[in-house]
Amino acid sequence: MESPVPRTRAIAPTLKKPPARPRSKAVAPLSANSATTTQSPTEETTRRPRGRPRKTAEELDDGNRRRKLMDGAAKLFRTQGFAATSTRDIAAAAGMHSGSPFYHFESKSALLYAVMSEGMTMATQSQQQALDALPAQATPREQLHTLIRHHFEILLGPRSSFIPVMLYEWRSLTPAQRKGIARIKDSYEATWMPVLEALAQQGALQAEPGVARLFIFGALNWAVQWFSPKKGKSLDALTDEALALFIRS
Repeated sequence: MESPVPRTRAIAPTLKKPPARPRSKAVAPLSANSATTTQSPTEETTRRPRGRPRKTAEELDDGNRRRKLMDGAAKLFRTQGFAATSTRDIAAAAGMHSGSPFYHFESKSALLYAVMSEGMTMATQSQQQALDALPAQATPREQLHTLIRHHFEILLGPRSSFIPVMLYEWRSLTPAQRKGIARIKDSYEATWMPVLEALAQQGALQAEPGVARLFIFGALNWAVQWFSPKKGKSLDALTDEALALFIRS
C-alpha cells in the first residue's frame, strides 16, 4: 500500500503594494446630472437668507382678505348686532363669495372672538407706544391725559368698532372666549393703575384708584353712544373735559 502523499497549504503569490498616488488639490464635486458639469460661481456663493422667508403675494393677499373680513364684521356686529348679521352679509361687506369667511374662520363665533381679541391686543400695544412717546419727566397728569386721549381714539377713531362690539356682544362669546378677552382687557386697564395711584398720592384724584378706574372707563366707554364729530367737538377737547372731571386742578 502506497504511503499517502502529504498535503501542503497553497501559498498565495506575494503582490507588491502599488505606489501611493501624489496628493492633489480638492476638486469640487460634480453635478448629479453630468460628470462634466461643475457648479457655477453664482450657485456656490449664493446662500439662503436667514430668518423667516418672505411672504408670497398669495399669502399677503390672504392676510389682507382676513383683515377685510374682520373690519367688515366689526362694523356689521356694531350696527346690526351679532345675531342679526349673517356670514353672507360679512362676505358681501368684504367683497367676497358667501363661503369665503369659512376659509379664514371656522365659524361666525370664531370671527367675533378674533374681532375682539385682536382689536384689544392692538389697543394694548398702541397704548404702550403712546406712553413710551412721552418724555421721561412727564407728570402723572400728563400720563393720564395721554391714556384718555388714546382711549378716545380707539373708541371713536377710524377703526373704532371692536370695543363697542366687545361691550355689547360680550354675552355672544363662549365662556372660554370670555376668559381670553378678559385677560387682554385686564392687561390694558392695568397700565392705568400706577398713574391713578400716583395722582392719588398727590391728592389730585377724586376717588380711590381702583374705584376711579371703574368710573373712568364707564364714562369714557359710554361716549360711543352720544359722541358725534359733526357737533364740532374734537377728541382733544373731549379729552381735556374728561380729565377735568376725574382729577383736581
